[in-house]
Amino acid sequence: MGNKLDKEGFIKSSFAFKLYVQITGSAKKIQAGEYRLSPGYSLFKIVSELTKGPVGVWITIPEGLRREEIAYKFAESLDKEDKPAFIKEFLQTSLGQEGYLFPDTYIFLKTTQAQGVVQKMRATFEIKVGTEITKEQLVVASLVERETKTNEERPTVAGIIYKRLKAKWPLQIDATLQYAVADVRCQMSDVRCEWWTPPTREDLEINSPYNSYKLTGLPPTPIASPGLSSIKAAIYPEESDYWFYLHDSKGVIHFARTIEEHNANIRKYLGK
Repeated sequence: MGNKLDKEGFIKSSFAFKLYVQITGSAKKIQAGEYRLSPGYSLFKIVSELTKGPVGVWITIPEGLRREEIAYKFAESLDKEDKPAFIKEFLQTSLGQEGYLFPDTYIFLKTTQAQGVVQKMRATFEIKVGTEITKEQLVVASLVERETKTNEERPTVAGIIYKRLKAKWPLQIDATLQYAVADVRCQMSDVRCEWWTPPTREDLEINSPYNSYKLTGLPPTPIASPGLSSIKAAIYPEESDYWFYLHDSKGVIHFARTIEEHNANIRKYLGK
């Protein structure tokens, strides 16, 4: 940071800055973010402003989160005094926009309201993804995001999903079941809930349009915010002979052409 401040003309010596913040113990108090400084400030004033904390905060939203998880992360990162109110506004403003809140690294002023965050995320989606993507493709992208671990496997998994849809097979995707179960178990006021717990045998019977074990076709909406890799896979799926897949305990994916091969993989890699 000292080099940048020196380059921008805020301080006269980066060495003096680094020495001062180390001696005073201020280095550990300076956070990444956006600050409002003046070239007229003394070194002591600049360090004082930096240790107060940034007015703008860098926040990274990873791929595969639900709206509730995104709302909670922003409420925490922006250090909102009334976090429940911010989360409620975020969820109300983003209603119907699951999947359209683009996962990325953002910088916001701590005073930014939930509506402004939602608008920025949606605008970023339109810039990064565009408006040509279909709803079906976005839903598939969200499934791929939750069901895969690497960029290489995503096009194949997307291809399997489309094959199952065309054949009118139930998708039997755990992530959709997790989404359905969380809608019942987790309340809006408790967004710290575990949203993606492994489904149980009882969960298979839940009545929900997101239960892809009981119903055929796609869920009515995306189930999370997919990244560009999953979106690309949904738009350009890879054809294969596979109909099934699973991940072993190390996260390695194993594909199968028949139910017999898939059951053998289950026994081999999951011990069931």
